Amino acid sequence: MALLVVAVLCLLAGLALTLTERADLAMIVWAAGVVPVLAALVVEILRSLWKGEVGLDIVAALSMSAALLFGETLAAAVVALMYSGGTFLESFAEGRARREMSDLLSRVPRTATRHQDGGLEEVPLQEINPDDLLLIRQGDVAPVDGTVQGDRAMLDQSALTGESMPVRLDRGQEVMSGSTNAGEAFDLRVTRAAADSTYAGIVRLVEAAQASKAPMARLADRYSLVFLAVTVALATAAWWFTGDPIRAVAVLVVATPCPLILAVPVALVAGLSRAAHFGVLIKGSKPLEALAQIKTLILDKTGTLTDGRPQIVSIETHGVLSKDEILYFAAALDQASKHPIAQAIVAAARADGAALPIPENVVETPGEGVAGIIIGRHVVVGGAAFVAATAGTAHFDKAIVAAGSVVVSLAVDGTLMGHIIMADALRSGTADFLAGLRHLGITRIILATGDRRAVADAVTEGLGLDDVRAEMTPDQKVQLVLTERKTGPVMMVGDGVNDAPALAAADIGVAMGARGAAASAEAADVVLLVDHLNRLLPGIEVAQKSRRIALQSVAAGIGLSILGMIAAALGYLTPVQGALVQEVIDVAVILNALRALRIVPDHVGQRATGLEAQTAAL
Repeated sequence: MALLVVAVLCLLAGLALTLTERADLAMIVWAAGVVPVLAALVVEILRSLWKGEVGLDIVAALSMSAALLFGETLAAAVVALMYSGGTFLESFAEGRARREMSDLLSRVPRTATRHQDGGLEEVPLQEINPDDLLLIRQGDVAPVDGTVQGDRAMLDQSALTGESMPVRLDRGQEVMSGSTNAGEAFDLRVTRAAADSTYAGIVRLVEAAQASKAPMARLADRYSLVFLAVTVALATAAWWFTGDPIRAVAVLVVATPCPLILAVPVALVAGLSRAAHFGVLIKGSKPLEALAQIKTLILDKTGTLTDGRPQIVSIETHGVLSKDEILYFAAALDQASKHPIAQAIVAAARADGAALPIPENVVETPGEGVAGIIIGRHVVVGGAAFVAATAGTAHFDKAIVAAGSVVVSLAVDGTLMGHIIMADALRSGTADFLAGLRHLGITRIILATGDRRAVADAVTEGLGLDDVRAEMTPDQKVQLVLTERKTGPVMMVGDGVNDAPALAAADIGVAMGARGAAASAEAADVVLLVDHLNRLLPGIEVAQKSRRIALQSVAAGIGLSILGMIAAALGYLTPVQGALVQEVIDVAVILNALRALRIVPDHVGQRATGLEAQTAAL
C-alpha cells in the first residue's frame, strides 16, 4: 500500500508541476516515486532468482531502469504506478481470502480439570502428566489421550475416526484426545502428555503436509521466459539498427507486463468473490486456479457424503401403538436426555408438529436409555438390550438391521411397542451431485472413510464410485492422496480433524466449514460456508470460468503488447506514448477480467436464490 500511495502521489505531483512549467522539478518528483518501487521490485526479483524462479517482474524492472537512465521519468512513473497497483491488489486478495478462518487449534481446550488433593483444579494442558486423573464433563473435548476410569463413557469420535454414531467405552478402554463427551461426566486417567496425544499428532501431520506441498507459480510467470526473450530481442534490435536508445526504452515500456500482473489477479479475485456468493470460500487465487484443473476427487463419508447426524430411517411397530405414537412417546421421554440420538428423535417429532408433554420421574442410565412417566404411563426408551432388561420384553434381533444403523426400542407399561431405526443417512441429491462432478471434468471419484467396510459399502451402493476405501487412519488417507496425485491433480473433501492431514496434502482440500472441525477448515484450501455439499459444483464452475477469463486476458494482453512493441521499435511510439498505449491495453484486459464477477454457474439449481442470500449475509 505504501508503494502504491507513493507512486500515485508522485505521479500526480509531477503532473501538477508540469502544468506550472516546472518540468525540471517534475522529473525529480517522478523519479522519486519510481525509486522505492524499483528498489522493492529488485529485492523481489533477487528472492525469486534465489529460489530458481524467473518472472515477468524483470521486464518491469528493465523498463523503469531504462526510462530513468535515459530521462524518460514520466514513462517510468506510469510503469511504477501500474506495477505497484498490481502487486497491492494481489496481496490484498490473498489476505482477504484467509481473514475469515479460525485458528487451527480452536477445537482443543487450553486447560483441563484435574483431580488434586480431594478437589478439582483448572490447569494448562502443558502441566498435564501421565497418570493424572481428569474430569471430562458432558460436552467437553478430551484434551489428552487416556483411559476411562468410571463405569462407562459415551464419546463422539466422528471428528477423529469417521464413525458417525457415538461409541460406548467401558472402564479401562482408551479415549483419544479430540473426542467429545456425549454422555455423563466421567474420569479420565491420562496415558500421554498433550504433546504426544492423538490430536497433537494430527496437527503435526497437517504441518508436514503443508510444508511438503510446493507453491504454485503465478499464472503469468509461466509465459515469462518467452515473453522476456521477445522483449529483450526487440529492444536490442531497435537500438542496434537505429542507434537510438529511446526506441529501446519505448519497447521496454510497452512490454511492461501489466496486463498479466493486473488482469490475472483481477479475474481470479473476481472469481473468489463470485464463488463466495454461492457459499464457497476459496482461500486465495492459487487454490482457485488449482480447483479449476482438478481431475480426481476423494470424499470423506461422515459429515461429507452423509449428513453426519443420526436420522430416523424407519419405525417398526410391535404393539397397539402407531408409528406416530411410538415417535411421540420416545421423543417426549428423550427430552430429558442430552444424548445425540435422543436429541435427534426429539427434533424429528417436533419437526412433525408434535406437542410433547413434560416427562416425570425420569431416571437416565448413561449410554443405555431413559425411563420415566409420560401422561401417566410408564415409558422406557433406549438400546434394545436395556429396554428388554428394564421392561421385561423380548430382545430385538439386530441381525436384520442394516450396517451403520442404530436401534432405539420403546416399551410402554412393560410392553414392547416398537423400534426406531436410525442411521447417518446419505445426503439428499448425492447422485445428482456426483453426476455434476463428472460433467465438470472430474474423471475419478473415491470414498475414503474411517468407518467400517460394511457401512461404507451400504452407504455408497449404486452411486457409481470408482473406489471405496474403508477403515482408514489419517495417515492412510494422506498416502491415498499422494498416490492419486501421481496421475493428476487431486481434491480431498472432509469435515473432521482426521481429514485435516489429507486436506493439506491434496492439491485442493475442501472442508465442510459449517459444522466441520477448525483443524480441517484451516488445513483446507476451500471451505463450504453452508452445509450443502452441492455448493462445490458452482465453486468448481466459477473457478474454471474465472481461469478461462484470466487466460483470455493473458492472451489478449501479450498479443496487444507485442503489437505495441513492434510499433515502438519502428519509431511510431515514444516512451510516454508507449506507456499510455500500455495503459489502454491494461484497461481493456482488466474490463475483460471483471467479467468473472458476472459468472452464472449452470449447476446452481433451484435452491440457489435462498442460499445466495444466506452466503451474501456471511
